[in-house]
Amino acid sequence: MDYSWFIIFALLTWLLATNYFPAEFRDWPTYLYWVMGAVAAIMLFVSVLLHELGHSVVALLYKVPVPSITLFLFGGVSQIATEPPSARAEFLIAGAGPLVSLILAIIFYFVQPLVAGVEPLLGLARYLVYVNLALAIFNVIPGFPLDGGRVFRAIVWGITGDMRKATIIAANAGRFFGFLFILAGVWLMFGANFIDGLWIAFIGWFLEGAASAQVQQVAVQGLLAGHTVWQAMSTHCANVPADVTLQDLVDEHILGTGQHCFIVKRGDNDIGVMTLERIKTVPRAEWATTGAGQVMLPIGQLESFDPNTELWTALQKLDRNGVNQLPVIRDHHVIGMLSREDVISFLRTLQDLGPRKG
Repeated sequence: MDYSWFIIFALLTWLLATNYFPAEFRDWPTYLYWVMGAVAAIMLFVSVLLHELGHSVVALLYKVPVPSITLFLFGGVSQIATEPPSARAEFLIAGAGPLVSLILAIIFYFVQPLVAGVEPLLGLARYLVYVNLALAIFNVIPGFPLDGGRVFRAIVWGITGDMRKATIIAANAGRFFGFLFILAGVWLMFGANFIDGLWIAFIGWFLEGAASAQVQQVAVQGLLAGHTVWQAMSTHCANVPADVTLQDLVDEHILGTGQHCFIVKRGDNDIGVMTLERIKTVPRAEWATTGAGQVMLPIGQLESFDPNTELWTALQKLDRNGVNQLPVIRDHHVIGMLSREDVISFLRTLQDLGPRKG
């Protein structure tokens, strides 16, 4: 759960306890409004979680990794690690979430008569019909990165056979709807509904920003297409013996040359990688008695790249692992390091050279 979830949970509980439930049920004691407000807020996020699980289960059926689901300010997001393998897979993965929300709305609709004699449960069921139906409807708006936008992308992808083109079209549709939400929100803010207008404008700003980021991502992917890790990697990692102390490493190499990455060797063998981050894990008072071989990241435990890996694939791997750099290994020897800075520098060079012809 992102920290923003706790903010929206508190805000939603307050809104439900002071607005929704008092308007629907006038005779409840005050404490009951707050209890049901908190319960309803929790159930909203349970509904969001089930919505995201719908995406995730279908993605896993297509062998698409889903490392996590994050609940945050605007609901939830499934961290789908790679692009779907086909337009059909994208269509089904994207459509699963709204379908789950629609099914939940139908279930809670038919639950209402069963709990009609217990007002708190009736109020909760009625609220969950509304929010799940709203989730389903909002998410089918055909603007990327909303589910409807992903369905739209799948359709365009299926027609054109070009995923990048489909993504740009769907993302620009997302930007259009984002601006539409912003305009609608501003119009409401200057009318009689400032709070709702502000919220709608905020959603529009988020949608437009996410869609713009997707357009930029496609542009970067296009620039990197056909390029491999060995073209962008750095080969300036110095070799250091395993028994060199951290103090000597800092004094003679880091402060002396400005390098932050080192290949740790024992004889002719590469046995690990040492970075500035690893050194910082050791108290400074112990640098003089701690060898690089004690602190390094062993080669066998490292995620790494093959030099022929596509550069876009490598960048995605850096993102998935949440690291800034990874070694490039060939025949059990470290031949370089690839960092985000290396990729950015390579992108600048590609932009300076201009678009490829042919």
